Amino acid sequence: MRVDVLSKEYPPEVYGGAGVHVAELVRALRAVDGVEARVHAFGAPRDEAGTASYAEPAGLAGANAALRTLGVDLEIAAATGGADLVHSHTWYANMAGHLSSLLHGAPHVVSAHSLEPLRPWKAEQLGGGYRVSSWAEKTAYEAAAGVIAVSAAMRDDVLRSYPSIDPARVHVVHNGIDTADWAPHHDAERVRALGVDPDRPTVIFVGRITRQKGLPLFLRACAALPPEVQLVLCAGAPDTPEIMAEVEGLVADLRESRDGVVWIAEMLPRADVTALLTSADVFACPSIYEPLGIVNLEAMACETAVVATATGGIPEVVVPGETGLLVPIDQADDDTGTPLDPDRYVSDLAGALTSLLGDRERAARMGRAGRERAVEHFSWTAVAQRTLDVYREVLAASS
Repeated sequence: MRVDVLSKEYPPEVYGGAGVHVAELVRALRAVDGVEARVHAFGAPRDEAGTASYAEPAGLAGANAALRTLGVDLEIAAATGGADLVHSHTWYANMAGHLSSLLHGAPHVVSAHSLEPLRPWKAEQLGGGYRVSSWAEKTAYEAAAGVIAVSAAMRDDVLRSYPSIDPARVHVVHNGIDTADWAPHHDAERVRALGVDPDRPTVIFVGRITRQKGLPLFLRACAALPPEVQLVLCAGAPDTPEIMAEVEGLVADLRESRDGVVWIAEMLPRADVTALLTSADVFACPSIYEPLGIVNLEAMACETAVVATATGGIPEVVVPGETGLLVPIDQADDDTGTPLDPDRYVSDLAGALTSLLGDRERAARMGRAGRERAVEHFSWTAVAQRTLDVYREVLAASS
């Protein structure tokens, strides 16, 4: 079976959970006898067998980002002839998969990592391009031979956002985690070199600066944490100048009232991230939209307790009272995910963080339980096998 995997992100150009998913899935698929997994990815040339890279067309330089994306999609679609099945990830590559299927006749499977209708704040980033990205996603999803949702909650979102899709075509395959690469990594010297005190009670946030990840809400909650608590922010790649300015202002306010506020804006190598996660007592995931949340699995695999929003697919990963705590949230039903009572959410988040940071032994127990859960339920070998089951079902139905 030849499967062509289409993605905007692929190593070394990975900046989010979807890119991690694609890289690990491809590695697991390539380990299966009888499966040839080829990759078509955006970006600079890559020195990897079976992998092709595509730059944005020079003729679209300066055009809206959504149009530049579609330009890359056209080039990918032209190159996928001969595949038995094409599998696209995120709206950036969905149209490449759709056009590939029309052009070459191979069935198209899409993976639902997120949905454009549930990310309306992207209009700040893309302008009119958000309408283009939404059209591209809708068109590809409704025509796809199969949809893979990364959580049961995401499956519900897919069917609610695109009600014309046959529910029988929407399958749930959870994200996975490589628990060899993501594992406890005790390196106090390196942690200190990054400006972090490994001996203080510490809460860490790792993620992009976007409305989805809820960083401003987390920073507001941090103002209510005990003064001895250290805050570590591994946060970069802002969606817009406006949200960057908001985060900068909140961080400046925190630094006026407390010490131990460490902000690392650059993307760190995995060894540094695992060292920071292992050193921390609690990982915070204040997302207002999270189909599953690979970051939670990464933290759990490093034996770090998780405090996360009870939204999307997060409750399918974090077991409250066992591997961490879930913070309730009442959200607007306008697909923005906006908390109806942000002050209450911020207060509840601060309370959950304080309860674990004040009982480091309990946090450590939750961290150990989190790793056990990651190892037992979210291995990439299992994810690849379940994904192959979907491929085979789709191919059988298309024959």
